[in-house]
Amino acid sequence: MAEKKSHFGSSFFEFLRELTANNNREWFNANKERYIDEVRTPLQQFVLDFGPHLRKISPHFIADPRLIGGSVFRVYRDIRFSKDKTPYKTHAAAQFRHTAGKDAHAPCFYLHLSPDEVFAGFGIWQPDSPSLLNIRNSIVDKSDEWKKVVKGKNFKSKCSMTGASLKRPPRGFDPDHPFIEDLKRKDFVSQINFTLQEASSTTFMDKYIKACKTGVPFVKFLIKALGLKF
Repeated sequence: MAEKKSHFGSSFFEFLRELTANNNREWFNANKERYIDEVRTPLQQFVLDFGPHLRKISPHFIADPRLIGGSVFRVYRDIRFSKDKTPYKTHAAAQFRHTAGKDAHAPCFYLHLSPDEVFAGFGIWQPDSPSLLNIRNSIVDKSDEWKKVVKGKNFKSKCSMTGASLKRPPRGFDPDHPFIEDLKRKDFVSQINFTLQEASSTTFMDKYIKACKTGVPFVKFLIKALGLKF
C-alpha cells in the first residue's frame, strides 16, 4: 500500500502568509519559483490525486490539473473593476465543476486554502437568472425533498450555508413559505471547515473526500433542478 502524503505542508501556508504581507509584483516576481514549487504544484497534485475519487462520487464532475481551463484557480486577481488593486490572491483554490459548466458559476465541488480559512465548498455560486429561478421553483415544488437535504442530521451538523441573499422575498414567491430564507438566496453554496492542522495532515485527502460526500445530496438537488445529470 502506498504511503499517504501531505499535499499542503507548512511551506504552502507560509508562502501565502508572506504573500499577504507583500502583495506586490516586485516581491512576487522575486519569489515566483517558490510559488510554483510550494503552492501551485502541490495544488495541482492534489487535483490529480483527487480525480479518481471524484469519479466515484460522480462521473459528471471534472478534476483537471491544467493551469488554463482546468480546476486550479490562477493567483492573479482581476482588478479591473475593483477598488482593491492588490494584484494577487492570498489563498489557493480549486474548483471541480460539472461537465456542463464553463466557468466559476457552474455547479461544483470546491477547495479553498488560506492561512486564515480552509474549507470544502459545494453548490452553485452566483448562478444566472434562469438557473436561479429553476432552483427556487424546485425548492417550492419539492419542498419535502429539499427539507430532507438541508435538515438532514449529517448535513445540518457538518455544513453551513453561505453566500449572498436578497433582503426581501423574490418576486412571485410566497413570503410565508417555510423555506423563504432559502428562496431569498442568490448563492446556493454550503461549506465544511477544516483546521490548518487538518489541511496539513496526511489524512486531508480522506477528510476532503468525506466532506464532498456529505455535500452530495445538496449538490444532487441543485443539479436535478437544472436538468443536469449527477
